[in-house]
Amino acid sequence: MNKIARQLLPFSSLLFIISLWTFLEPDNFLTMQNLFNVLRRSSISGIIAVGMTFVIITAGIDLSVGAMLALCGMIGSLVMLTLSGGTWQAIAGGSFIDMGAAAMVTGTLAGVGLGAVFGLANGLLITRLKLAPFIVTLGTMSIFRGISYLLNDGKPFAVSRYIYLDTGRVLGIPVSILLFILVLLMFGFILKYTPFGRYVYAIGANPQTAFHAGVNVRNVLVWVYTITGALVGLAAMITVARASSAQPSSGISMELDVIAAVIIGGCSPNGGRGTMTGTIIGTLLINFLRNGLTLLNISTNVQLVVIGLIIIIAVTAVQFASRRED
Repeated sequence: MNKIARQLLPFSSLLFIISLWTFLEPDNFLTMQNLFNVLRRSSISGIIAVGMTFVIITAGIDLSVGAMLALCGMIGSLVMLTLSGGTWQAIAGGSFIDMGAAAMVTGTLAGVGLGAVFGLANGLLITRLKLAPFIVTLGTMSIFRGISYLLNDGKPFAVSRYIYLDTGRVLGIPVSILLFILVLLMFGFILKYTPFGRYVYAIGANPQTAFHAGVNVRNVLVWVYTITGALVGLAAMITVARASSAQPSSGISMELDVIAAVIIGGCSPNGGRGTMTGTIIGTLLINFLRNGLTLLNISTNVQLVVIGLIIIIAVTAVQFASRRED
């Protein structure tokens, strides 16, 4: 498999999936409402996938993103409710609390900021203690999920008025989709055209060579995980707005979709290779695939099997291509 074929494969797969669902469900799949629903769903996993692209290019992994999403949403919502004058009894009991704009903005920033802090913690544990990213993020995944359930004894926080990030529109386009596009453009530019982006690729290709070339490998990796955490925080607040509540169970299996999207898009699990364009294609492919399976009334459990098989196939294709090029 040459380089051009490897780059075209994800896009060809996306076109195949769209064509297949168009043939099988023409009345439901090609409606504007369904397409907007897919894009809105893609915005959450896609924003996280942007950060995961940086992580995987550095030959890392972040298994904590789903649990982190739940915890950021819970704490961000708690900040909103507290600043709006809610007592703990009312907040814990799910009573309606009238939240002001300032409280909602502050809570949103708190969710994003906390995500950055959690990402920073992952990065510091990996670089300062020289621990494997898989082990660190597996541990923090459990910690974040546990704290999410402990915050309100497994019950959600109700934020009925917090809906703008989901239902708001600018020029007819949902705000969540616009945020997704903005994140893609911003970090796509950083990855492709800035020294930081070049450092990310260099670390993934060979961290020792990057170090001897003058790259501060530890600092770059800390920034990569911090950025990923902040993007998880943003996705968390969109998720909260979509449900008008913060659920401690949010984001379960989210890491599966995100990692699948990035790898399907052409990122090598061995590091040093990947593009933001590929991540966009991988994200859309996963979400169109799930959407079509749902329209065909195929269970979520079967969907997990399908996504898992696609990950194995994608990694196999990448490994095969790498051996052919060597």
